[in-house]
Amino acid sequence: MASGQRNEKILLELVNQPENSRCADCGAPDPDWAAYRLGVFVCLSCSGTHRNLSTMVKSIKLDFWEDELVAIMKSKGNASAQAFYESAVPAYYYRPRKNDCVVLRDQWIRAKYDRMEFTGEPKYPPLGYTTGMLWKKGKENTRFLKRRFELSQREFTLSYFNKKDESKGPKAVISIKDLNATFQPEKIGHLHGLQITYQNGDHTRNLYVYHDSAEEIVAWFNAIRAARYAYLKSAYPTGSDEELIPKITRNYLKEGFMEKTEPSQKEPFRKRWFSLDSQNRTLFYFKGQMDAVELGVVFVGTESKGYSTKEYVPKGPRGNKWKYGIMMETPAKQFVFMCEKESDQKAWLDALGQVAQRPMAPQDYKTEANIE
Repeated sequence: MASGQRNEKILLELVNQPENSRCADCGAPDPDWAAYRLGVFVCLSCSGTHRNLSTMVKSIKLDFWEDELVAIMKSKGNASAQAFYESAVPAYYYRPRKNDCVVLRDQWIRAKYDRMEFTGEPKYPPLGYTTGMLWKKGKENTRFLKRRFELSQREFTLSYFNKKDESKGPKAVISIKDLNATFQPEKIGHLHGLQITYQNGDHTRNLYVYHDSAEEIVAWFNAIRAARYAYLKSAYPTGSDEELIPKITRNYLKEGFMEKTEPSQKEPFRKRWFSLDSQNRTLFYFKGQMDAVELGVVFVGTESKGYSTKEYVPKGPRGNKWKYGIMMETPAKQFVFMCEKESDQKAWLDALGQVAQRPMAPQDYKTEANIE
């Protein structure tokens, strides 16, 4: 057997081992590339970041492998590399997954192998106070203006200032208690776009921000996660990391436009932006996809509690432009939504069904009562 064929066979055997069968950086299955000086198997997407860092990468199947490089891969592998490069990753630090945005995956790889932030003595957690400038979208317009933000891990607050004269104090002081941060590059129109959501009285408020530096915006994201983690540990002292870490920050299960009519179904359909928060069992709707405040919210309960979601076929013209309907019923109200495509209808029904099938937890009843 020629050396090239022999080495390919060895590499395929290595990548099929359980510890190597997922990308070392994002967890995608069946990685078919390798950063051979590091000795890790990675997916195509992550291999691009490694290449930008001048890390030598090769395709397992398409490139010729010299004996010495195969020997490196045999001596290292994903488990060995992760034990070294991820030895000091704090519990709250976000580890990107395969479908996460580019900036999260890119900065995770750079932090691990280039800046070596998670080897030796832990660099994290950060100090209890973070401050800096972020570009923030105005509440009533689309302009982004630089504003100073302050994050206090000790006081569990995030504040921002609107004017150059900051002696008057912050424009808003936001409690970490109900805060969520999620990257939204497509919605915001910037690769580093971050959406910060929090409770403001009876309403949910959104802030849209970004930073010109990828490293800085990811640092802000993880500083927020550090503060959220500290809050959750204080609020639920007996909670394990396994229970608390999924609650630090979360992405929306589904977002997109649908047409909506009022519960009476007497009003005309209007196009609205919807966001499904599966953790809190809430479906928010907004006039536009970058609105600061929601127009309304629907609780997604279980069938045993009088809630249902099903396909809906309109009986006659109601002013809707789209024809693929969804009927949501609660114990008190009925909602009709229309989707543009049948695939959108199916995706929404699947997402809402995932939430409805999950048993209600004690905190869900409080959320339900607040919405009612």
